[in-house]
Amino acid sequence: MNHVNVKLTSMAKAAGCAAKLNPATLDAVLRKLPRQTDPNVLVGFDTNDDAGIYRLTDELALVQTVDFFTPIVDDPHLFGQIAAANALSDVYAMGGRPISSLSIVGFPENGDPEILEQIIRGGLSKMGEAKCSVIGGHSIRNEDMLFGYAVIGVVNPNRVWRNVGARAGDTLIFTKPLGTGVITTALKKDRAADESVAAVVAAMTTLNRAAAEALQEIENQSAASQTIHAVTDVTGFSLLGHAREMALGDPARGVEPVSLEIEHAAFDYFPGAIEAARDGHLSGGLKNNRAFIGECAVFDAGVSPEYQDLLFDPQTSGGLLAAVSPDAAAPVLAALQRHGVSAHRVGRVIAKRSPLILVH
Repeated sequence: MNHVNVKLTSMAKAAGCAAKLNPATLDAVLRKLPRQTDPNVLVGFDTNDDAGIYRLTDELALVQTVDFFTPIVDDPHLFGQIAAANALSDVYAMGGRPISSLSIVGFPENGDPEILEQIIRGGLSKMGEAKCSVIGGHSIRNEDMLFGYAVIGVVNPNRVWRNVGARAGDTLIFTKPLGTGVITTALKKDRAADESVAAVVAAMTTLNRAAAEALQEIENQSAASQTIHAVTDVTGFSLLGHAREMALGDPARGVEPVSLEIEHAAFDYFPGAIEAARDGHLSGGLKNNRAFIGECAVFDAGVSPEYQDLLFDPQTSGGLLAAVSPDAAAPVLAALQRHGVSAHRVGRVIAKRSPLILVH
């Protein structure tokens, strides 16, 4: 079998982060589980954060995450790169530095070994770019092809970014365009333009390291007070799904809920994304996100259906959403630009009210 002629996306029922479990199902299960009692668990699964944080000393903590999914593009080497970038993103979103990883592989018993080699090579190349050593892994026979990593990073426990902590008055800043889900869904149907696929692949294989370094640069310049109040990477639960988690806070740990106002026109969208949404290339994950978020997000009458869909669209290896103090917004955007990261102000944080999220 020649791997060049194999359409990997045709081998997956759902592509990339759109293959995640229904958020309603996951939320219902996690709510029933006991909270962590180990005082060294600084961040657990309680707020659906991007990664777990375990304190080793007063100055050192581990960042731990795991992420894997089904093929989102047809090229196996690119699939490996995207899976690696996506897994690494969770560490960057917590303010950490990835150091080691373990690969996770599910591959058909009669699959072409050359395809598997190219997937693993792609992952290794991106892990090498991140200076994150791959030190082992685990593989199983599986009808659906799966690939990803469990990643360990390090962070100062006093400099952890969480997906909660946004404060009224904060500016919301987002990196990377939106629309990976609708375009890759169109790709499965052979309806995606080459330009759209190329733009999406370029973004999905771009590490969030530069974006995180830009945020850290500004935070390190502010000795008086914290300027980066909350950060999350936007992946399978969509921009609005991850924004919802940011708004809900963590009252059990003294992080009160807030509300968000989001400007739909402030985002970049991949070329062809609006058309793909308008043409109905909507994944099951998008529909699950919309059902789960429900009345938490309300749209002004001027927000057309395709833009609403794109804000519910599952992203793979998406950008960082950050809530930063208003006086830090301009320096943060300038730092992101210096680091080669395109970013925009996309909204603001206000005091808690109903709805939780209002989209203009």
